[in-house]
Amino acid sequence: MKARMLVAVSVAGAAALLSGCVDRANSPVLYPVGTPVNPSFVAHTMCMGEGNAAYDESMRLYKERSQISGQYDQSEGEAVSRSAARRAYTACASSEGYRAVYDQ
Repeated sequence: MKARMLVAVSVAGAAALLSGCVDRANSPVLYPVGTPVNPSFVAHTMCMGEGNAAYDESMRLYKERSQISGQYDQSEGEAVSRSAARRAYTACASSEGYRAVYDQ
């Protein structure tokens, strides 16, 4: 019983230590505007999903357009897709009652 408790405490300590290593440098800070329905971590998770979907869709469309025109630029496709993802995230956060503020 003591050994199991010791293992559980050490695993929890290691998880707490490693959770500080997560890079959140580019994550926006969500400030509530009015009275949001969901907590900020729920809104962030939902909006990240929408942003990822917007990124994938924008990259797919950029590749299709570049096949038609015959001109493909990887950096331009990345920039277009990232801006689409950011717009989708910002729109989702505002619809959830938050204002997304980026450190840039």
